[in-house]
Amino acid sequence: MTHTDHHADHAGHHRAEPEDPTQFWEQHYGQRDQIWSGHANAGLVARVEGMAPGRALDLGCGEGGDAVWLAQQGWQVTAVDISQTAFGRARSLAQRAGVESAISFERHSLGESFPAGTFDLVSLQFLQSPVDLPAETILRQAAAAVAPDGSLLVIDHGAIPPWSDHEEPEGGFPSPQETWASTGAAADDWTVVEMGLVEREATRPDGQTGVLIDAVVLARRR
Repeated sequence: MTHTDHHADHAGHHRAEPEDPTQFWEQHYGQRDQIWSGHANAGLVARVEGMAPGRALDLGCGEGGDAVWLAQQGWQVTAVDISQTAFGRARSLAQRAGVESAISFERHSLGESFPAGTFDLVSLQFLQSPVDLPAETILRQAAAAVAPDGSLLVIDHGAIPPWSDHEEPEGGFPSPQETWASTGAAADDWTVVEMGLVEREATRPDGQTGVLIDAVVLARRR
């Protein structure tokens, strides 16, 4: 994967893998010494770099690319994932970047447990999963965790990456409008800053390029 979609390679993955989420992700990260590029997701960078830093919640932090970038911008980050292997790599990345003290790592099986408190930024980047992931529950909890004047940023796949050999999930990917509706957020309490499908060019480590389609929701709590 390139610049970085944390979970981009799982879109439409066949379910011949372990059904238990912990087993699945540990097996997934055990395939190679490094799965992701180590860079922050481009969509996150483009939308967050102008924000005043505060407390950030990175849901599904993977190997830490987003969390480390946020910490480098001055955010205090709570980074959440289910995989201890991913945490180990994320901590190493944070140590190399000199920002380990700005990141708190919490292991959660999202949908079953969730970090306490509220945050100035709650980020979900490509959190789709081939194994059980109660998306609506997680989206509702994510929206509820946004502090007043804080932002919720959700970026998912809008289409299968052009280089992927995976099939589109049954029923297709959720639209940005469906994602926003799933948060259960009361319209009077929020300002929707961006909601739609966005194209961007990306290059894989092997040099193959293509246009990716992201489904983006960015909203600010009033």
